[in-house]
Amino acid sequence: MIARMLTLAGALTGAAGLSQFPEFSQQYTQRLGGAVDELARVVADFDASAAAEGLTRDAALAEMTGTAFVDRRRGDMARTIARHARLEADLAALRAAGPFTRALHPARFGDADLLQATAADFRPALPLTFAGVSFGGIGLVAGALALSALSTLLRLLAMPFRRRRAPRREPPLHRPAQKAPVAPGKGPQRRVPPITRRA
Repeated sequence: MIARMLTLAGALTGAAGLSQFPEFSQQYTQRLGGAVDELARVVADFDASAAAEGLTRDAALAEMTGTAFVDRRRGDMARTIARHARLEADLAALRAAGPFTRALHPARFGDADLLQATAADFRPALPLTFAGVSFGGIGLVAGALALSALSTLLRLLAMPFRRRRAPRREPPLHRPAQKAPVAPGKGPQRRVPPITRRA
């Protein structure tokens, strides 16, 4: 009974969770596009400043030395450029993928800041699209299988620690009939032969 309840709970949890993936991935992609646009403006501004001095991007970064503040700014700029390149590649991959194939690119949802912001504003809703219903069905099956496998594993692990029950003794099928006790003086009388007198 408990195993069935766990399986049902896992199925419902999986269905509820995966059914939200298409909408969540869409909202993440929208935030990703906004982040790429913002970073692109910062990188383009840096490249324009470097070009005005006749420098390439790498040369401009190399010249940002001399003080602790300038060194820090160089590190910040290098990280911004690297993040822009990474998010731009993620955005291109997610836009090219459909609602189903996005699930095959989990690494493209790897930006922690964007994930946190998307999750903070996301509100689960009843999936009415074909993709949402399909992911819900997949989650239903996956959740049921996962909880069923876990329940089976726990039972197997607990088997060596269970107490063995003593074998149940079965009562005998036929008991010999007991004779009723005979009350004193009411039992069968022994016949005493008569005493003959000698002449």
